[in-house]
Amino acid sequence: MTSGPASGPDGPDQGEAPGDIEHIRALGDRLDVRTVALVGLFVLATLYTLRLARPFILPIVFALLLDFLLTPAVRWLRRLRVPEPVGAALVLLALVGAIGGIGYYLAAPAASWVQRAPETMTTARERLAVLRRPVEQVTRAAEQVQSATDVDGGKAQQVEIAGPSLTRQAFGGTMNVLGFVSIAGFLTYFLLAAGDLFLQKLIRVLPQFRDKKRAVSIAREIEEQVSVHILTTTAINAGVGILTGIAMWLLGMPNPALWGLVAGLLNYMPYVGAFATIAVLGTAALVSFDTLGQALLVPGAYFVINLIEANIVTPLVLGNRLRLNTVALFIGMMFWWYVWGIPGALMAVPMMATIKIFCDHFEDLAPVGEFLGK
Repeated sequence: MTSGPASGPDGPDQGEAPGDIEHIRALGDRLDVRTVALVGLFVLATLYTLRLARPFILPIVFALLLDFLLTPAVRWLRRLRVPEPVGAALVLLALVGAIGGIGYYLAAPAASWVQRAPETMTTARERLAVLRRPVEQVTRAAEQVQSATDVDGGKAQQVEIAGPSLTRQAFGGTMNVLGFVSIAGFLTYFLLAAGDLFLQKLIRVLPQFRDKKRAVSIAREIEEQVSVHILTTTAINAGVGILTGIAMWLLGMPNPALWGLVAGLLNYMPYVGAFATIAVLGTAALVSFDTLGQALLVPGAYFVINLIEANIVTPLVLGNRLRLNTVALFIGMMFWWYVWGIPGALMAVPMMATIKIFCDHFEDLAPVGEFLGK
């Protein structure tokens, strides 16, 4: 009597093992390809949703960051027996009053510079003619070479595409500034007045105690770390703005407070903000002064202030708190700039810090948090 191949208790027999192993490997390869494809589709869908839903999502994110920034003040008023709804209203009124006062004081100089923008750029190009001559010579030589090798006589049609305005880039085409401020302001008030209401409801909804504990830990760490980071960064940027304004006043620049405000706001964008401020101050200085040397002192003064702030003050004050990877931070800022424009670039650092804290509390997302960390 003959019998088939013997099978062990742990699996198939030796004769069928190679085929089964190859089948399992092929199935695993297919699953890996499917997983990568699904992740890629999810990333693309998320990117498309963030861009498409920008008018809805952007005020919410901005309100959440304002909530992190202003919550310590509301809690301080609560310790003085001021109810949270009243404290939230007082804090927001103080913030709106401060911003409104600064805007009213600087509205006229800013409008004047905006109206003179075409004339300013023309004057700046004339003042930089000495530095542009070598570049223009190379450009003319390249044009001569191109015309010599042009087969259609240089009659190609040129198409010029007009770019969107600065306001359109900042706030989008479907949402004006007033709507953005109104939505973000009301939502910020509701968040501040509610206090820990949403966290308490989230804890009640979660089924397991481990999930409840994790939710509280994530919420508290994000609130503590991000709020302290935003407050500290705001204080540092205010100092940069004040010092820049003083330097502009000493150098004889008109409207020094305006340039201090510009420097303080753009300093929220790491790396890119400094270059943008240097370009703005350099252009304004070329129009304001007669000599090139005197004009170069203006961006040079800001460069010294930014150098001290970025390499000494900020590392000393913030220490290791929310230290993000430089490469990841730069890529993330470019990503949020692409998705949400200027507001996304201004909010990139706290948003990436929030993502890092969230990833650090989940084992499956820990590699992402490790990559974002410094």
